[in-house]
Amino acid sequence: MAELLLELFSEEIPARMQARAAADLQKLVTDALVEQGLTYDSAKAHVTPRRLALCVDGLDVRTAHYKEDRKGPRIDAPEQAVQGFLKSAGVTLDQCDVEEDKKGKGAFYVVRINRPGQETPDVIAKVVPEIVRKFPWPKSMRWGTGQLRWVRPLHSILCMFDGQVVPFDIDGIRSGNVTCGHRFLSPGEITVTAFDDYEQSLRSAYVMLDAGERMEAIAAEAANLAFARGLDVIEDKGLLAEVAGLVEWPVVLMGEFDESFLDVPAEVIVTSIRSHQKCFALTGKSGSLSNNYLLVSNLIAKDGGSKITAGNNKVIAARLSDARFFWEQDKKTALEDRLPLLEKITFHAKLGTQAERVARIEALAGEIARTIGADEAQARLAARLAKADLVTEMVGEFPELQGLMGSYYAREEGLDEDVQTAIRDHYKPQGPSDEVPLGKVAQAVALADKIDTLVGFWAIHEKPTGSKDPYALRRAALGVIRTVLDGQLRLNLLSVARAALKPVLQARHRDLEDDGDDVVVPDNAGDAIAADLLAFFADRLKVYLRDGGTRHDLIDAVFALGNQDDLLMIVRRVEALTAFLESDDGQNLLAGVKRASNILKIEEKKDGRSFTGAPETKLLLQGDEKDLNRAVSQSEANAKRAVDEEDFVAAMGHIARLRGPVDQFFDKVTVNADDPSFRENRLKLLNRIREATLAVADFSKIEG
Repeated sequence: MAELLLELFSEEIPARMQARAAADLQKLVTDALVEQGLTYDSAKAHVTPRRLALCVDGLDVRTAHYKEDRKGPRIDAPEQAVQGFLKSAGVTLDQCDVEEDKKGKGAFYVVRINRPGQETPDVIAKVVPEIVRKFPWPKSMRWGTGQLRWVRPLHSILCMFDGQVVPFDIDGIRSGNVTCGHRFLSPGEITVTAFDDYEQSLRSAYVMLDAGERMEAIAAEAANLAFARGLDVIEDKGLLAEVAGLVEWPVVLMGEFDESFLDVPAEVIVTSIRSHQKCFALTGKSGSLSNNYLLVSNLIAKDGGSKITAGNNKVIAARLSDARFFWEQDKKTALEDRLPLLEKITFHAKLGTQAERVARIEALAGEIARTIGADEAQARLAARLAKADLVTEMVGEFPELQGLMGSYYAREEGLDEDVQTAIRDHYKPQGPSDEVPLGKVAQAVALADKIDTLVGFWAIHEKPTGSKDPYALRRAALGVIRTVLDGQLRLNLLSVARAALKPVLQARHRDLEDDGDDVVVPDNAGDAIAADLLAFFADRLKVYLRDGGTRHDLIDAVFALGNQDDLLMIVRRVEALTAFLESDDGQNLLAGVKRASNILKIEEKKDGRSFTGAPETKLLLQGDEKDLNRAVSQSEANAKRAVDEEDFVAAMGHIARLRGPVDQFFDKVTVNADDPSFRENRLKLLNRIREATLAVADFSKIEG
């Protein structure tokens, strides 16, 4: 067993590509080694701005000798089958033997594979160049006169196995045992033999090899600097990871900008210094934004970083001046006056402009507002203005501020606070960790925005397929689900989807008509689309509930009832069913219902008919079947009444009262009586048990 150390040293690798590149290097190299017959104990890849490194520990020093007699197709098999076998075995036909099958099935081709073991350095020298030449960078380049493509010019390759150089050449770059340290702090070469030596030598040369360590160092130093000034760092994990990919020896410095810039919304300042200068914003103890910020340098400056900070201050001042100019200019035009500009922005070639989409969202937001008890006028106004900031200078510069800037401009115009909040939050939630919209008006607009997106792409047959979801429709559906459930909203999705589909289908029909006349779309035109979309919501809800720990079979048991489009009521049914089945009564009744269902399935299949309808009371001779019939009538009526009152816990309680009569029935009564009339009557009684439980769930879908 020995160690492989590989380093690919280049010009700066873009930070956004580093983590994926390290993972790709580890997978490609280890997969190739295993494919060649080698095993190893562990592997770990590292990345800095200028190097990709991999250490594979406990690697075999040679591959095992491999011997196998591989049987192929019959000699009279189709040519395609023979050629497929030869290709898979890596041989030609004249390298195969012909043998008679011992069971008399004819003559077959047989290839005798006898592969001697290889020294591991020979394997490495073969696979690494192939991996480097075909490395899957998102973008790559050529330089000089060579043919090799790499993300940035590749300078050197370090490749050591068991302390010795593994020699190979890639486009004139020969492998060796030499690397370089920090570009400025340690410009000399470093000779290494193994990973421990390599890592320590790099540290002495001002290179932190581990990206996680660089992140921790930046976070700790930033927190200390901020604390010393009575400030707090605004947490930004994405920026922290990006900055750690820009430096090999991080040094955190504090800069500042003029306090007058604090008149601009705080999010604008934070976004500006983050996106343009990769700097961290700070807040005071009151939570308000500070005019200090933190930057991360890749240098230990002799002057303590004062020149670096001064230069950065000037650049940030220029950036914030631009932001302030955008802010002041945008405030001069009301959001309402910007709406005509949305007619020039295409939302989707088949779904019209942003202006057309805004009209649909406004109407739908009004419908939803009435349903959930929000102010309809405010919901319609917020929906009409929600996209207006897309044509502002600020959002043009910082697209990630859309919605938020609209709320600021609405505040400047003196619009109602609920309208401001709805404009700000209508994109939410944008991910599993994002908050849901606050307030009924915001919820109405956010739901309208997402549902319009979903029905629109469903109408033009652009649904998610497999892992592909270019329009983030799964995220939109999850956003609807979270908004409804967190807000405890009552919403019939099927009717809402039909209402949302109508203007989309009308527009689509108009586009497809040659004469341009108004087209009357039948009321049921979108029924199939709406039903398919509802099924998609059902799948997303199942995923969401399963992720929260809910049993999948209980979800299926509720959805199997059909016509379930009220998400909140579905979840309450599932919760009640979950609690019910955790009790002894629930488990025992489930067993009884399943027994009844299984008997019915067998007998229905045998007779080729179903046993529906009420049993005849005059044929209920035994006391236990009479008791069960009365119990079913009472429990079924009470359960349905509780369901109508949306008290699913009470409904489960009524169904639970069937446990005793069901147990007694099966203990005392023979279902398949000799008399056909009694048999049919008792099977109808079993069917009553099955139908009674359907008031709350389909017990046949429940496991156990």
